[in-house]
Amino acid sequence: MLKGKTPLVVALSLGLLAGIVAYSAIKRKETEVRKGWNLVPVVVAVEDVSEGTVVTFDMISQRSVPEQFVTSSVVKPDSASYVVNQKVLVPLQKGDPLLWSQFETTKAAERLSTKIQKKTRAVSVEASGKKSVGGWVRPNDHVDVLGTFKDPDTGEPVSVTLLQNVIVLATGKITGTTNVNLISETDREYKDVSLLVIPEEAEILVLASELGELTMVLRNEDDVDVLEERGRATIKTLLSGERTRAMQEKRNSVITIIRGSGEKGAVGGPAPAP
Repeated sequence: MLKGKTPLVVALSLGLLAGIVAYSAIKRKETEVRKGWNLVPVVVAVEDVSEGTVVTFDMISQRSVPEQFVTSSVVKPDSASYVVNQKVLVPLQKGDPLLWSQFETTKAAERLSTKIQKKTRAVSVEASGKKSVGGWVRPNDHVDVLGTFKDPDTGEPVSVTLLQNVIVLATGKITGTTNVNLISETDREYKDVSLLVIPEEAEILVLASELGELTMVLRNEDDVDVLEERGRATIKTLLSGERTRAMQEKRNSVITIIRGSGEKGAVGGPAPAP
């Protein structure tokens, strides 16, 4: 009896399989069609704006458009303040999304000297990736500056903390007030960092950069404490491990970790009671 029904079972199985394949294909195509049609807000002109006009908040609004039409060149609502008080280079029509390329860049007009406090100086130091925390150093960050030299007495390498809690004025051509949306990706990269120091500290950095290599270490902007005894590492302290052990104990008492439950505890310390 089953032998006679085998062709029917096979046909039903093949039909079911074909239906599943067809359904999957339809859903996949539907997903592809819908992809990119999620709505995202962009800044648009609420009136016609002639070339050379200075844009005000009254001239702009926001509208949602499919995300597939939104690129990095389109002005988003969270960046609207950057185009206000800027001149447009081309006429805008009511409802047009605003593009960064339609505005004058203030990059050329920006002057670093206006950001230097009286009785201080700006000095630049080289800042490759490894010397600037992998490129994470940004304007207004606070850093310590370390120098690596040869000890004049022993000829051995030595690393010493030169300056503590120094404010970063600029990374390359970018300051804390620069609108990075108005400059190219290439100009956002940097090979030097400008620091805000007093004249005597500028002398230290200039000489130190001639004698060895400088490295910046990033610190929390709220951490303004300065160590009275500056750090110093030599080959002897590395090999002996004495300083390393002392620093390990200090690090365990200073650094805290956040566990999955949200509870905090010192590194290496006992886990909190459940």
